Amino acid sequence: MFSFSSFITKSCPNAINLLKQQSRNTFILKRRWPPPLHKKGGKPSKFRGRHFVYDLVQDTNIIKKPDLKIILNQFVDGVGNMGDILTLRPMVAYRDFLMPGLAVYATPDNILKYQVTDEKPTTENTYSSPYVQRTINLLSNLVLQITMSKMQPWTLQPWHVKASFRKSGFFVPEYAIEMPPVEIKGPDLSLQDKEFFITVTINKTEKVNVRCRIHHWATGLDRLPWVENHWKQPKEPLIPEQAPILEKMPLRE
Repeated sequence: MFSFSSFITKSCPNAINLLKQQSRNTFILKRRWPPPLHKKGGKPSKFRGRHFVYDLVQDTNIIKKPDLKIILNQFVDGVGNMGDILTLRPMVAYRDFLMPGLAVYATPDNILKYQVTDEKPTTENTYSSPYVQRTINLLSNLVLQITMSKMQPWTLQPWHVKASFRKSGFFVPEYAIEMPPVEIKGPDLSLQDKEFFITVTINKTEKVNVRCRIHHWATGLDRLPWVENHWKQPKEPLIPEQAPILEKMPLRE
């Protein structure tokens, strides 16, 4: 006698696990032609072929499952702080939060357990926004190129820095930019190979230092040659007092 399961097992040793895998699929069916009832005391009616024809009433695979409420049991970068309640699609909640252990079901007991109160101080990784840590990581690894004129006189102002941030894909208001302690004027080609940092305040709370470099811009023959991967090359600090901090700051790879 031919055994399909034994054939599969011999040809594919790992297939036995597939055969034993459980499935939670549910299909609700209805007979198209219900079988007749047999008379009391009589012989049961025989089922005919038409009695085994079914119509699909409901397929649980295509039913939209309700959103799931979970509560974070720790700070999650870009998502929230401990005690924040999230309402997510079940697959996202299971895959990204419940399975990695970043959250639990938002039951009344868990809400009381992880709710941040005065008696339960916040953790060290609690920020003014869930996106602060991610923003700090991006800005601290950024080498901000500030393009200034090679021909016209200028004095570096916060709006120059703001415009350079916009070119790099960041919106930073001028009030959040803390300029260096010395005034930087140009054009001065000696600034081309030197760097400094400015300080950005996030949500008027957290601060991060951003590495900056001046690039003199001009057209025609006055244009400086392009240096490939210039952001990877270490530069001399423009302000000696900033040197220890610049050495500790990460350099973009």
